[in-house]
Amino acid sequence: MGDTAGFDTSDNRKGFGLALASSVFIGSSFIIKKKGLKRAAADGVRAGSGGYSYLYEPLWWVGMMTMIVGEIANFAAYAFAPAILVTPLGALSIIVSATLAHFVLKEKLHVLGMLGCLLCIVGSITIVLHAPGERVMTSVTEIWDAATQPGFMLYALCVLSLVMMLKIHFVPQYGNTHVMVYIGICSLVGSLSVMSVKALGIALKLTFQGQNQLIYVQSWIFAIFVAVCVVTQMNYLNKALDTFNTAIVSPVYYVMFTALTILASVIMFKLLTQDWDGQTPSTIVTELCGFITILSGTFLLHVTKDLGDNALDSGMSIYTGMTPSTSTRLSVEIGGFRHFETNELEMEGIDMENIPLRREPAARLVF
Repeated sequence: MGDTAGFDTSDNRKGFGLALASSVFIGSSFIIKKKGLKRAAADGVRAGSGGYSYLYEPLWWVGMMTMIVGEIANFAAYAFAPAILVTPLGALSIIVSATLAHFVLKEKLHVLGMLGCLLCIVGSITIVLHAPGERVMTSVTEIWDAATQPGFMLYALCVLSLVMMLKIHFVPQYGNTHVMVYIGICSLVGSLSVMSVKALGIALKLTFQGQNQLIYVQSWIFAIFVAVCVVTQMNYLNKALDTFNTAIVSPVYYVMFTALTILASVIMFKLLTQDWDGQTPSTIVTELCGFITILSGTFLLHVTKDLGDNALDSGMSIYTGMTPSTSTRLSVEIGGFRHFETNELEMEGIDMENIPLRREPAARLVF
């Protein structure tokens, strides 16, 4: 659909504005919820250990409401613009969360981290300027046809199988030591929820335009599926935030979620949308380069956090009075992330709030 490609269409501009607002709210919610989780952990079982004491913490609910506002804006963005435009803009929420974490949570943002933020912005602008258009859909049944085609059904079956495998076999053993376990579940489920959100968003958009889509049972099926997926995502995202540093959770979640969402979008909507019609090879390559630029920025944010943790060993003796040998003895490298034995550090009198990445006691998960 060549005449609608790019950022010149009204719907794409609306989608961009909504996605931008969504990033601000969601990025802020990560910080507010992290503060709430810390408060809740002081009086109950941590979320990373299967506890739900955060449900009684008002600050966590403030963060949750902020995230809901962001998700509503994101929900609306998918009704106006294609996933290839909306999803990558989620990188802006990483910039918001990384910046706020620097000032609010005192999680240092290094110079390379700032460069990572800049790369995310450049990549987002590149994608926005070259985003494809999307064919106007006239009924939710069109989207249902796409969701029930063999290709997407196979993808959904693979996703659900992987989620069950992670939940049953990997969460109990590796959930508190490998960030990819919790984030993997969030991202896999999220790729399905985005497709349902887009379908429900288009249904509501058409309803508000006078074409009632709520009379179709498919609209309600999509709504129920969205609710189930969101609850699952929130549960495991809380565990990830409570166990690992925000500066790691945000970029890793973004990379996996974005990649899987674009894959699901290509599989599901390839028959009904004209996202790539009228796109020249150079434009498509430019969009891919923009996406790779964003990925590079998120990985830079991740790497700079590891650099900060490596420096922690050498500086621990200054701030805690521990010798370098004791510091090295207590630190453990697991899966590329630095963790600390909580009980041993507390015995040494170290303030655990100042150590963002740490190994938690064995998980006691409730399903």
